[in-house]
Amino acid sequence: MSSHNLAVPEELLGERVDVVVADLLKISRSQAASLISAGLVTIDDIAVSKSTRIDAVTWIKVQVPHREDLPEVVTVLQPQAVDLSIIYADADIVVVDKPVGVAAHSSVGWNGPTVIESLRRAGYSLPTVGVEDREGIVHRLDVGTSGVMVVALNAGAYSSLKEQFRTRTVGKIYHTVVQGHPHPTSGTIDAPIGRHPGADYKFAVITGGRPAVTHYDTVEAFRYATLLEVHLETGRTHQIRVHMQAIRHACAGDPTYGGDPVLAAKLGLRRQWLHAVGLTFEHPDTGKQVTFNSTYPDDLQHALDVLAEWTQ
Repeated sequence: MSSHNLAVPEELLGERVDVVVADLLKISRSQAASLISAGLVTIDDIAVSKSTRIDAVTWIKVQVPHREDLPEVVTVLQPQAVDLSIIYADADIVVVDKPVGVAAHSSVGWNGPTVIESLRRAGYSLPTVGVEDREGIVHRLDVGTSGVMVVALNAGAYSSLKEQFRTRTVGKIYHTVVQGHPHPTSGTIDAPIGRHPGADYKFAVITGGRPAVTHYDTVEAFRYATLLEVHLETGRTHQIRVHMQAIRHACAGDPTYGGDPVLAAKLGLRRQWLHAVGLTFEHPDTGKQVTFNSTYPDDLQHALDVLAEWTQ
């Protein structure tokens, strides 16, 4: 049996406990419901029902049994590590260029490499703050999204960065290739995002969802697709992917949210064309604004090269 103390982030306030547990542990909603039904999910040492809603920032304790004890629940597996490209590091922060296929932190059911484990094995000492197994993590990139990511190396840096992300003062710039040509070529998508009503692992634009605002500008238009620069005002799970699908211009290589598998194959994409190219924030020690950037990895650059050839 493993124990997890989960801090409920602001963006999940108002959600049911089963939704929150599923999101934080990266398991299905039915698996989360099984844990709750077994009395393994508590708040202030009191067992909750799956329909209980989280209305204030709090901690949820989850006991995860081994597979033989509760077959429907996956166990936490030992995280793996990779050699991360370090963009910048000092006593307070480390900025990494996260590759595709690497999760920010460990979670139930994920046995692939994580940023946290990779930093640990590289000799970085991470603070014992935040959610268990997520020490120093102040924001996340999806496993299938690459790019620049900052991790706090002490409690003071963690508090400063978390507050900056909470108050939306961090500049987050992404590039994405979407199918077709958005009209207008620059715009803002202001549409609430919540759990998809028909699929636990997906999100969607829904009435009553959490506020989500995405700003986009066209960088380059190709024959069948468009390279966009995206600025996030909010940070909902899968926000760019969900919003692009909502305006009928799905991210290339993203079949989960409407991407055309035929186009993806022609571009050599095995994941969504989405990359975190820039991150700007106030350094937690000096107070000075700092900016870090990441160039496109080979698979995304190859797809751009193919699109450019088609457009000649």
